[in-house]
This record gives sequence, C-alpha cells and structure tokens, in this order.
Amino acid sequence: MTDIQKILESARATIKIVDYCFFITLDETGHPNARLMQHFKADDTLTIWFGTSPKSRKVQEIQRDNRVTVALFDPGENAYVALKGTAELVDDLEKRKSMWYESWIAFFPAGPAGDDYVLLKFVPMQLEVLNFAHSITPPPFGLQHVNLVKTGEEWVPR
Repeated sequence: MTDIQKILESARATIKIVDYCFFITLDETGHPNARLMQHFKADDTLTIWFGTSPKSRKVQEIQRDNRVTVALFDPGENAYVALKGTAELVDDLEKRKSMWYESWIAFFPAGPAGDDYVLLKFVPMQLEVLNFAHSITPPPFGLQHVNLVKTGEEWVPR
C-alpha cells in the first residue's frame, strides 16, 4: 500500500467511525463559523452529506461563499481528518428521503419531505490526516506527506 493509499484509508476510516464533525463556513467578513454536525458516512471519493434547514446561517454562508472545512476527531486512535472543499445545496426529494436519521424528527417535524429540510453535499479538494495508531504523522516521526490535494480524480501530495 502506498503512502497516499494509507492516508486515504485512514481518512475514510475516521469519517466512518466518527458520528459528528465540525462543519466550518465563512461569514460575511471572512471569519470562520464552526458548528458540530452529524454527517452521513463518506463515499469512496470522500464526499460527505449533511442535512440542515434551508433557513440556517450555514446555508446563507454557503450561498455567499461555498468554501467549507470539515474536521473530525477520533480519540480512540488519536486521529483527525481536516478536509477543505466546497459545499452545495441539494433539494432533490428522493435524495433527501434517502439521507435521513429518524432521530432528526425533533429538528425537522415534517421529516425529510418537509420544506425545512435540505441536504448539503460537501466535496473535498484538500485533506490533512494525522493518525498516531497507524503511524500517519508528519516528519520527523512518520510519513513525508500527510496533506493531499485532489487533481481531477486523483489525490496527490501537497
């Protein structure tokens, strides 16, 4: 397994095991706003989906500037993943129904088909991984690259 594959596998594993992450947008002055959010598990491309209200502050901020950072921490492996990318709103009804946690009914009483529920699709373009359990650490202790950028469909060292 190459270093890049090891880094990507570690990122996927962390995203899979961690239930909540920080979703960070930029406000109108360019300062970051962080909030803890439950996410849907990433696919192989590391795309991560979220559910939210279309009236939320984060949606307003994404409509103004769609650059987003998502950060996850796994204390069990002393690992984190920070992903930078872009987010977009997705209001497709079938997709909303397929991405729903029953526990969210308290926040969205009309359920996934209601007017107050929309999806955010986050597509990463850069990532940073640290995982002490798997020896993914910066020099001089570990791999030469713990930062990757996406060029086309390929992840390469940054």
